[in-house]
Amino acid sequence: MSTSFADLGVPPELVAALSARGIDMPFPVQVATIPDALAGRDLCGKAPTGSGKTLAFGIPLVMRTTAARPKRPTSLVLVPTRELAAQVADELAALGKPFGHRVVSVYGGVSLGPQVDRLAKGASIVVACPGRLLDLIDQRALRLEEVTTVVLDEADRMADMGFLPDVRQLLDATAPGRQIILFSATLDGDVDRLVDRYQRDPVTHDVTPPDSDVGHVDHVFWRVDAADRVRTTAEIVDRLGTTIVFCRTKHGADRVARQLGQWNVKAAAIHGDRSQGQRQRALDDFEAGKVRALVATDVAARGIHVDAVGAVVHFDPPADQKDYRHRSGRTGRAGLDGTVITLVTDKLAPAVGALQRALDLPVEVSPNGTWPGDQRSPTVAPGGVGGVAVVPTRLA
Repeated sequence: MSTSFADLGVPPELVAALSARGIDMPFPVQVATIPDALAGRDLCGKAPTGSGKTLAFGIPLVMRTTAARPKRPTSLVLVPTRELAAQVADELAALGKPFGHRVVSVYGGVSLGPQVDRLAKGASIVVACPGRLLDLIDQRALRLEEVTTVVLDEADRMADMGFLPDVRQLLDATAPGRQIILFSATLDGDVDRLVDRYQRDPVTHDVTPPDSDVGHVDHVFWRVDAADRVRTTAEIVDRLGTTIVFCRTKHGADRVARQLGQWNVKAAAIHGDRSQGQRQRALDDFEAGKVRALVATDVAARGIHVDAVGAVVHFDPPADQKDYRHRSGRTGRAGLDGTVITLVTDKLAPAVGALQRALDLPVEVSPNGTWPGDQRSPTVAPGGVGGVAVVPTRLA
């Protein structure tokens, strides 16, 4: 028997608002976590990207948030990137409309002034990147002692980016006894220490959606000459459609975006040196189909939340298995199929081999291969472009 949002305790006005957006049945992560969050429990949620965790914390958040005074929010969501802050704020604004909540997002890369003004008018929910939030506190634009619910979204990414000292400082500034809801792809290392220090008897939900809710993703590895990587990437975009291309450096992302244009592929770069306006325009154009390739650095890997991404290309292979998972999680979302292609030069072949073993992807990188989808078994097949080892799998 299926569980409905009403069964989870969601009120009729919010059920109707969700239904008007075509959201009629909850995902497994929402079924698992919403009742505990509504009950006020501290919660640790481990769920893969694209599993529906924004609604999982957003629904109970807007239901439990109370009215706020100017500069005194009562709910706080901390996120690692600007793009994620904007996207979560948009989602919470839609969810909070039936309750009359004002939502303000704060992040770097834009002027402080407008954010100060919006906070002065009053916001019950603030969605923030840690560094900018501390800047605003220093400017006395807001205080956190009336915050009774805190959400840490993508806590592992905040740890990776060095934000945990800021996160601890911000948590210490919130109300005693506040509820803390934490979502993360991993619950170990620094994240585990955060849980031990700040959460009270947390309930943990490790949610892996059933195969019917997760798209089929092929993980493939192509042996290419360094000089052929742009041409190969252009062929991938031409065949597989909307593609996110990951590069190691900001300069490299800009260069690859320009070079793809020379192969008649509309591309846009997104990285930390771009202004927030430039980053948002690139993301908007990608979502709208105006550009077919978004060329990004790792700083953007967790800030890109677009469901219909046909492929991810590791133009420069990731540094470790965590980065591989973060990047690769941009495709195969919301039940759609996807493809992850790693371009492997001779120089990087040993490092990629170590990465494959760490990820438990026991395949070789072959000089000959086939396009993903032409074969559905973890073997190396002759023919095709570039050489490929096809692994039809979903990484946990």
